[in-house]
Amino acid sequence: MPELAEVEYFRKRWDPGLGARVARVEFHGMARLFRGIPAAEFEKTLTGSRLVSSAAHGKQMIFRFDRATLGLHLGMTGELRTAPPDFVPGKHDHLVLFQKGATLVFSDPRLFGRILFQKGRCDPDWWTNRPPDLLSPDFTKAALAVFLLRRKAAPIKAVLLMQERFPGLGNWMADEILWQARLHPSTPGGKVADVARLWKTIRSVCRDALRVIGANWADPPDDWLFNHRWRDGGTCPRCGLELLRQDIGGRTTCWCTRCQAG
Repeated sequence: MPELAEVEYFRKRWDPGLGARVARVEFHGMARLFRGIPAAEFEKTLTGSRLVSSAAHGKQMIFRFDRATLGLHLGMTGELRTAPPDFVPGKHDHLVLFQKGATLVFSDPRLFGRILFQKGRCDPDWWTNRPPDLLSPDFTKAALAVFLLRRKAAPIKAVLLMQERFPGLGNWMADEILWQARLHPSTPGGKVADVARLWKTIRSVCRDALRVIGANWADPPDDWLFNHRWRDGGTCPRCGLELLRQDIGGRTTCWCTRCQAG
């Protein structure tokens, strides 16, 4: 599933549509992506509306039009792209917004994503009530320490995947953070000795991932775990030991038994 850096990359793929009006809307209103959205109202409201701005937060995106707000969640296989004005939608192109100079496309082959819709210009509750961004001043060492104590028995790998505190972190980013912080992924949340180091690492990994992946889909530097964790037989870029894979907290986890001994 796309994580915060990938989500930011896809959000920007609709940037060519900023400031332009939607001339026509095509969508698969019966697809589960649109559950709860009245199809006629959806099409009527978006047609003629102007895309004003967009933002990403964690694994969510918001697209603000002058008549409505769209929320997009990519799920496992969703993606955004921009196509020419004469674009012909395919089977998996579930939402297509035709503008004069470009076409904005949301595709999702496996339909695990979600589309949210609200008329008007006010941000909806699902956006205003989101947890603090991991790079914001509101994500503090103290807040992290309190959350870890509340989840004191859970393995830290599972804790980092809890979206109510760590929006946008997924499997690879959690593994990267723990490897860079030299924390064993099964360490209980309440047993993390150096909370300040973990906090600093969370922020640095998020910042660097946004700078690299979020900018142009480039791979992080080769001294990251990222480039070695995907394949069997991959070795730790820090010490050269073969990496270990195991389910921890219900998720496949990759780590170095030497660099993350405890």
